[in-house]
Order: sequence, then C-alpha cells, then structure tokens
Amino acid sequence: MPKMKTHKGTAKRFRRTGSGKLMRAKAFKSHILTKKTTKRKRGFRQETEISSADSKVVKARLAGN
Repeated sequence: MPKMKTHKGTAKRFRRTGSGKLMRAKAFKSHILTKKTTKRKRGFRQETEISSADSKVVKARLAGN
C-alpha cells in the first residue's frame, strides 16, 4: 500500500495549533472593501477555529503529515 499523501489544497488553507485545533482564515476580505467598516476589516485578519462539522474531513485530508 502506498503512503497517504497530504491534500495540498487543504494544507495551504488550514493550520493545526499546538493544542490540535484546526484554524482557518476568514472570508470576505479580498475585494469590495470600501463599503466595509475598518472595524470589520480588522476582524478579518484573525484566524478562527473551523466548525466541528468540517473537522473530520479536514483532518482526513491532512492525514498525510
């Protein structure tokens, strides 16, 4: 059986913290920024934890690590 390969698209989008949580970047920050408030745009800089519903799929795709 060959080795499991990491899904590279997933590896670029998610990162695992030291405690094992999976983090993702927030959406809606790439364009049409003039109508968004400064406070809202600042909030897009922070990462957030992925939902528990998505964690099983993401962990399986990162299993090659």
